[in-house]
Amino acid sequence: MANLSFDEARVLIEERFTLMEESIIDGVVPPVNEGFKSSTELIFNSATQAYRESLLGCLIARIQDRTIDIRLPYVIQGEHAFNGRTLDEKVINPFLHDKEIPCSRGPYLSVFRRQVKFNGATRPGLRDKTGYDAFLNLLSIIESTEDGRELVSFLDYILYSFVLLREDARIELTRLNRISLPQCDVIVSGLLATKSGGRIPLVLTASMFQTLNEVFQLDWEVEYQGINEADQASGVGGDITITRNNEAILSAEVTERPVDRNRVIATFRHKIASTGLGDYLFFVDIENIDDAAKCQANNYFSQGHDINFIDIKNWLLVTLATLGGVGRQVFMEKVIEMLSSNDVPKSLKVAWNEQMARITS
Repeated sequence: MANLSFDEARVLIEERFTLMEESIIDGVVPPVNEGFKSSTELIFNSATQAYRESLLGCLIARIQDRTIDIRLPYVIQGEHAFNGRTLDEKVINPFLHDKEIPCSRGPYLSVFRRQVKFNGATRPGLRDKTGYDAFLNLLSIIESTEDGRELVSFLDYILYSFVLLREDARIELTRLNRISLPQCDVIVSGLLATKSGGRIPLVLTASMFQTLNEVFQLDWEVEYQGINEADQASGVGGDITITRNNEAILSAEVTERPVDRNRVIATFRHKIASTGLGDYLFFVDIENIDDAAKCQANNYFSQGHDINFIDIKNWLLVTLATLGGVGRQVFMEKVIEMLSSNDVPKSLKVAWNEQMARITS
């Protein structure tokens, strides 16, 4: 009898999927052999969604229990068969829907019905035979692999392919008509906890400056740049630069990384001194700032440069409280506008929708 834990399966998929989302953001492709890669690409290009969804279930079953015959997805088919439909209904299909990945209503309700086996005898009744051949080839590779680490590497590549599939899909961002301050706390905290390669903190900070400008009619020009865009190449002093009447009045750097003394010195030399900025802000997690960095910033104050460290979460929440309900709505619209950009990874759009679901569920 197959030894499957649906709870462990969901945890494993969630953990590895999060890592693959980060790989997409970092531009890293998980390594697999060419045979596995080429067959995976075939089934992810197939119009038959059931192939890739069933494959994920078979791989999870193989990782959990090596005695399972992954060619037998119905328990009635023998001692080493497994319940592929229940695994799909309890884990695989809900996971795909939760992550807003294009998927079917379930492969065992659409294509693989009536106790079919994953072998050549099933092939004649299928529309996409090329895709099914690739599916069978992947099953052969998986069932011949005993090494758990190699099986997880296969899982990573499959999940990476699901992330790529979602990148090509359109994801509508959820909007709310009203939002309370406690709800803002949930949203901001959840978003900042999302691994984003620095994109989410930048989106939130730039959106807040745009909101302040609009609500209080400050006549600012709020300019921001991409995460990987070099400051010197773009001619600005930081990630966000605020100007009024063509004069820079404030520049800000938004970072998830710790800031030490050497970084403060490098920032001063390359961004502050060269532009003559008087006010420069680091938007950070304040716990990531060491005392030497603060001391160095104080030293520059005597030279006419005001360098300060702002805890991004506290700043956002205090400012949202100050803005009131109308201002909070403007802020949310600014965030949605930035997240709607085509160059924003879909994982960040899903993260936004997940936070919306948290406060409305």
